[in-house]
Amino acid sequence: MLTNRLLSVVGIVLLLSALAVIYSKYYSRLVFLEIQKQERALDQYEVEWGQMQLEQMMLVEQNRVELVAKEKLKLVMPIREKIIYIKP
Repeated sequence: MLTNRLLSVVGIVLLLSALAVIYSKYYSRLVFLEIQKQERALDQYEVEWGQMQLEQMMLVEQNRVELVAKEKLKLVMPIREKIIYIKP
C-alpha cells in the first residue's frame, strides 16, 4: 500500500516535471520567434536609416539645390553687373 502511494506520488511529480519541461520549451520557442521578429525589424530600420542618410546627402548637395531652383522655381543667375554685395 505504501509503495503504491509512493509510486503514485513519484508518477505525479514526474508528470508535473514533464509538463514543466514542455512549457519551458514552448516558451523558449516563443521568445526565440519574438527575437527573430525584432531582429528583422531592426534590419529593416537600419536599411531605411541608410536610405534616409543618402537622401539627405543628395538633397543638401549644392548642385541639387541649384538644379531644383532652376527647374522647379525657374530661377536664373543674374548677370554679374546686377549683383549687389552688401558689407556687414
